[in-house]
Amino acid sequence: MTTYHADTMSCLLARGGDMAPAIAAPDRPTLTHGGLRALAARTVAALNAMGIGRNDRVAIVLPNGPEMATAFLTVACGATTAPLNPAYRPDEFEFYLADLNAKALLVQQGVDSPARAVAAGRGIPLIELVPGATAGDFTLQPETPLSGTPAQGGEAEADDIALVLHTSGTTSRPKIVPLSQRNVTASGYNIVETLHLTPDDVCLNIMPLFHIHGLIAAVLSSVAAGASVCCTPGFNAFRFFAWFDAVRPTWYSAVPTMHQALLPLAARNKEVIARARLRFVRSSSASLPPQVMTALEEAFGAPVIEAYGMTEAAHQMASNPLPPRPHFAGSVGIAAGPDIGVMDEAGALLPPGTIGEVVIRGRNVTSGYENNPTANATAYSNGWFRTGDQGALDAEGYLRLTGRLKEIINRGGEKISPLEVDAVLMDHPAVLQVVTFGMPHEKLGEEVAAAVVLREGQKLDERALRDFAAERLAPFKVPRKVVFLAEIPKGATGKLQRIGLAGKLGLTA
Repeated sequence: MTTYHADTMSCLLARGGDMAPAIAAPDRPTLTHGGLRALAARTVAALNAMGIGRNDRVAIVLPNGPEMATAFLTVACGATTAPLNPAYRPDEFEFYLADLNAKALLVQQGVDSPARAVAAGRGIPLIELVPGATAGDFTLQPETPLSGTPAQGGEAEADDIALVLHTSGTTSRPKIVPLSQRNVTASGYNIVETLHLTPDDVCLNIMPLFHIHGLIAAVLSSVAAGASVCCTPGFNAFRFFAWFDAVRPTWYSAVPTMHQALLPLAARNKEVIARARLRFVRSSSASLPPQVMTALEEAFGAPVIEAYGMTEAAHQMASNPLPPRPHFAGSVGIAAGPDIGVMDEAGALLPPGTIGEVVIRGRNVTSGYENNPTANATAYSNGWFRTGDQGALDAEGYLRLTGRLKEIINRGGEKISPLEVDAVLMDHPAVLQVVTFGMPHEKLGEEVAAAVVLREGQKLDERALRDFAAERLAPFKVPRKVVFLAEIPKGATGKLQRIGLAGKLGLTA
């Protein structure tokens, strides 16, 4: 990877041509890179005049779209951004706003949100974002007059915190991940290099912009390349191909469930796809079933590039390369920014082909969780960050994941990778989607279970699917329970939820 020294958001925003398109949205004029830089200067000055400066936290609760993208980009030039899911309940806003110690809350004028009342109750000043006519353009209007002198004003520096996000907290209290200016810009530049992005590229963003995937992979990398990103209101499978036809993107990035939702509609939009200029499709944030990769490549006529990311790495860690270099179904690719290794429990790096915990180190990796010495003590070993994922590197450096360590099913001492079982069940022609998970068992501790969604018009019973699996898996890996669902529960970012699924489905010991 190339070493970049322009490791602040202000420097990253300086890379595009003044009149080149930067931030777009369906049916609105486009904001240029020059316009984006001017907006950043105005935003930092406005925040400073309100007493908000470097490392002061601004919680952002905005609808998905161009203003959410530009609020992140511009506020981060002079303060710390803390995007929150606009769909949170009042109690969730109460937790996150308290945990963040936010200096202000940024909301859109005219958009109601329970975050407003929570902020008022906590004495957090409210700043309204007033959208302009051009996509992403806005002015800031405090609800009540704010003034003061920030402790540190002006443009942020490389070691200042640009972005704070919480971990998902599926098994414990969510942890705060502070990402420095250097972390996020390094990740943006890494994605530019991995995907060979140029000013001619156009990304169609369908990812939520309170999540690291959309913020960094779609928005920040596009701006870093001097390219443009069209920000939709969020994922909508039935509107996707209309946007796709109007925007004519060269790429889009999504989680596997979104790709799967688009596949049946792709067959009805062959003409739209035929006149497109798509270079590649990117998938990240969850494992992409090999069958889905094959179907996507056939449907879109473009390579599908699976990448591997996490919040603690400011998103991207590994990625399959673009052709002519090979990319493989079932692999998340090669190191794409940070160094990647596989480590045993004692902290020793393992040779190629050996399964262990995936570890990373590099400019895009957080220096540690906030106010959490216990988590940091276990998260770092000999300068490496432990990802919590299990996998192995092959001799060519391609990484294959076997699952999250906390998702590996322990059946009486026999360790089972849910991803391995997923891949086998997905081979059944009647199966559209599957999530394998551990369910409680009185004697074994855990037993293998699977939630399955069938293809439209298909019929299949539990016995037939178990028999199918038994021909392809060792007996102890065959699901003892199969639950057929119309839809598998997903998280806020569209990822399938493995942890806690047994409880949600009422499966007990």
